[in-house]
Amino acid sequence: MRHAHIILLALAAAACAPAAAERDPEPDVVTGTVEYRHGETVLEGFLAQPPGEATNLPGVLVVHAWKGIGPHEQETARRFARLGYVVLAADIYGKGVRPADTAEASRQAGKYRGDRPLLRARAAAGLAFLKAHPREDPARTAAMGFCFGGGTVLELARSGAEVLGVVSFHGNLDTPLPAAAETLRSKVLVLHGAADPHVVAEHVRTFTAEMDAAEADWQMILYGGAVHSFSDPGAGSDPSRGSAYDEKAARRSFAATESFFRELFGETTK
Repeated sequence: MRHAHIILLALAAAACAPAAAERDPEPDVVTGTVEYRHGETVLEGFLAQPPGEATNLPGVLVVHAWKGIGPHEQETARRFARLGYVVLAADIYGKGVRPADTAEASRQAGKYRGDRPLLRARAAAGLAFLKAHPREDPARTAAMGFCFGGGTVLELARSGAEVLGVVSFHGNLDTPLPAAAETLRSKVLVLHGAADPHVVAEHVRTFTAEMDAAEADWQMILYGGAVHSFSDPGAGSDPSRGSAYDEKAARRSFAATESFFRELFGETTK
């Protein structure tokens, strides 16, 4: 595993060449698609960073919902780049694998949720890429994710990855590989819709017991009336479907995340 990690870092450094970046339509952000690998699988992420040449910037890994990297993940990357972070919207599925409908999204997400070691390894590949970025401070890295991605960053923390903290937005909380006190290094923030029908109450209870047993530094915020996907403007406006955007919960959850990152990184952001 150590040799594989070194190879990943080398590949990440090569893929971070300036040619991969371009000026974003927003003048205060530089973005671009980037390629990196997990073994023989080519992954395609979305990188956002502040303009200029400042280094030792904090880094944030963003993991997508079940349909892969889309507008919500890209806008989130821009949002945190505007705060002065190097941000990678990581790819779990592989280059060109972007489910067009819920049936395919369910199949892809199920593949990785059914193989948690593979899911963790894909997330770790993105983390290695981000930490190798020449402008990022590898000692100040966090991860966040939405739905499927929220569950993924929790798995990253459970694996003992070297991230200061992880944030799960309306993510899956269950796992066959619970955290242990001797491996969990990350602070944990869970942002959960209190009316989410897709993450059952039993999973919430099991998760809180897991965190306590692992002696984690963890917190959970429940947003009353919010259902699944509450942070995503593309989720529609009908909560009776079980997934819907909730402007108030979205605003509050992002504010909580920004505060959490300031605590992790030991600084006041812009």
